[in-house]
Amino acid sequence: MHQRTTPPTTPTDTTGRRKAARKALLAASALGVVAALMAPVRAGAAPAPASPAGSAPTAATPLAANGQLSVCGRQLCNASGQAVALNGMSTHGTQWYAQCVTDGSLDALAQDWRSDVLRVSTYVQEGGYETDPAGFTARAQKFVDAAHARGMYAVIDWHMLSPGDPNANLARAKTFFTAMAKKYRNHPGVLYEIANEPSGVSWSAIKSYAEQIIPVIRAEDPDAVVLVGTRAWSSFGVSEGSNESEVVNNPVNASNIMYTFHFYAASHREEYLNTLDRASDRLPVFVTEFGTQNYAGEGANDFAMSQRYLDLMKRKKISWTNWNYSDDHRSGAVFRTGTCDGSTWTGTGVLKEAGAWIRDRIRQ
Repeated sequence: MHQRTTPPTTPTDTTGRRKAARKALLAASALGVVAALMAPVRAGAAPAPASPAGSAPTAATPLAANGQLSVCGRQLCNASGQAVALNGMSTHGTQWYAQCVTDGSLDALAQDWRSDVLRVSTYVQEGGYETDPAGFTARAQKFVDAAHARGMYAVIDWHMLSPGDPNANLARAKTFFTAMAKKYRNHPGVLYEIANEPSGVSWSAIKSYAEQIIPVIRAEDPDAVVLVGTRAWSSFGVSEGSNESEVVNNPVNASNIMYTFHFYAASHREEYLNTLDRASDRLPVFVTEFGTQNYAGEGANDFAMSQRYLDLMKRKKISWTNWNYSDDHRSGAVFRTGTCDGSTWTGTGVLKEAGAWIRDRIRQ
């Protein structure tokens, strides 16, 4: 449970115990996982440890190499203060596609895809968390633990979608994030995404929600990065006729946070790309969801527009997770339909067109 076994006696003791626990977890990762996984270190990451003489070369996992993340200026930085960009995948809703998040599929994501991060998406409605809070909390923890065991970071995604006002689920969010932050309070491998895609609600209401949820997380896990959803399906307001200025002029009153941006390249064109460019000049941004298709994750892939987004994010060291790591029938799900009923996860033979394309980008 990664919790302190005895209460601290002073604030200094709290910090020391927390840092010691996190270092112990990273040491365990380096010893037990590094030799098995070959995930590369991303731009700006700490160098991999040297291999013993005569042994096969190994690379540190993203988690072992980078340690505790934090926001420095407008960048996501590792424990050494170097800017890093995490690249990886988001699960689909775990109430529908838990069978796609297995030991085999996560081995493939860490080793074959060389992913840095797994976004674990817990839907609130639509048959999700509200139907079984304890069960979905346990399921999220299981998947976060599995990502950590493979040296990947985990984004804990509170996937509120409908209703679009995150305040409608404020009490549930407090319960969920209290449980998650208690479990991962000493673990360097988590980021908390507190509101997936707010819609039909003002930025001031989203900001108010964030300023109520962030202290709940900080009370248990004061060091982790928190990701804050933006207006109009995390578009910085563009999809409802606004832009990033509302956040720039009225930021959330909290430190060590980033703002999320979502795009679907076949639908979201120049205006959205330019918004991401401008916003990331003024704010720390994490793209927690995107697709190469239309806004529903369906239809033809626009790889040319997608590459323009990826080039921008690479140049500016913006982290991203792609939607989604499942075998849903839509073109945005990376696996061919039926893959999750089998046992083969590696290579491109089990992937749809978008899956092969995004795997290649993560491996790069």
